[in-house]
Amino acid sequence: MKNFFLLLLTAFLFLGCSSKNLPLETVNKVDIQKYLGTWYEIARFEHRFEEGCKNVTANYSLKQNGDIKVVNSCTQIKTGEKTQATGVAYATDETNSKLKVSFFRPFYGDYWVLMLDEDYKYALVGSPNREYLWILSRTKTISKETKNKILAKLPALKFDASKFIWTIQD
Repeated sequence: MKNFFLLLLTAFLFLGCSSKNLPLETVNKVDIQKYLGTWYEIARFEHRFEEGCKNVTANYSLKQNGDIKVVNSCTQIKTGEKTQATGVAYATDETNSKLKVSFFRPFYGDYWVLMLDEDYKYALVGSPNREYLWILSRTKTISKETKNKILAKLPALKFDASKFIWTIQD
């Protein structure tokens, strides 16, 4: 019995130290007006809702109540079918760097801006549980220099770059 409790305590210690429970630093401030508009997905961690997608975009616009309308679009690689999902987002603090996004209310997910170009040309967005991560750009491609700059930041943020799916943008 004593060994069982020791094993259980050790398991909790290891789980408590996993990257999923580590703090995650966001950018200091996001100007929502500059963030609005269309972003092209450059890379993502694969998830069921984006599986098999290419030409992925996200469009953000301001609603009258101050919330952000989110429209995600993609084309299925195998069928050419275009799909679209509409959701809503809101900032959780005055920095606007931590948002909650929902496509299936009342369920919301974290959308944290982790890296943002000063001219809002590219962004790195993820979740504090490290299960979601996207590289977004105002253009369909990014330079090798920008890509390397973003990838170099991932170890400090405790994200695994090998999990990236690089999005096809025709």
